[in-house]
Amino acid sequence: MITTKNLSMQFKNEAVIHYQDLTFETGKSYILLGASGCGKSTLLNMIAGVLTPTAGEIYLDDVQVSSLSQHQKDKLRIHRIGYIYQDFKLIPDMSVLDNIRILNIEGIDTSKAESLLETLGIGDKKNKKIRNLSGGEKQRVAVVRALVKDPDIILADEPTGNLNFKIGEQVVEELCRAAKGKTLIVVSHDERLIPFFDVSIDMNEITGNNENSGKEGDAVC
Repeated sequence: MITTKNLSMQFKNEAVIHYQDLTFETGKSYILLGASGCGKSTLLNMIAGVLTPTAGEIYLDDVQVSSLSQHQKDKLRIHRIGYIYQDFKLIPDMSVLDNIRILNIEGIDTSKAESLLETLGIGDKKNKKIRNLSGGEKQRVAVVRALVKDPDIILADEPTGNLNFKIGEQVVEELCRAAKGKTLIVVSHDERLIPFFDVSIDMNEITGNNENSGKEGDAVC
């Protein structure tokens, strides 16, 4: 379970973003929707320990992430969180498989990498360098790298942003399948994805102090 308390973030020369307290339950999938600048990607980065909030607390179960050192946050993210970054964070001159197998350095089993690549339709790209892939192919490599760890928590920042809707649906379905019994939080601007998730959250309301923010849905994942 992930919980936030009295959370706020301020970037230099920008207004403070205040968040209502949130709880993300284990075993549920969430989609965060909202206009650009409403703080949805910032929230993911704070949960993952990439950013430190200006004020407030974030808990992963009984661990207060916001109080950890950066080294401790990095270790926590590597071993417990599968994070699909909006800009992928892939190494251009390495092959697809090597971008995933680099996790072996941290003792993570990546033996399912090839089967996951096949599932997402890019098994034939496994030996290609990242720089030679399309944006959509890079997106799917980033998804595989996150899922291969079998993490407790999956965070995805616009995971369908570079994909057509049909392929995007396949990616979301795979994310939901992999997230059974885990916590899945996806940031998106695409309201067509709402039916795939257990709960949709309007981040414009969360950062605008409107209490009616979480809507339970009939998830297909």
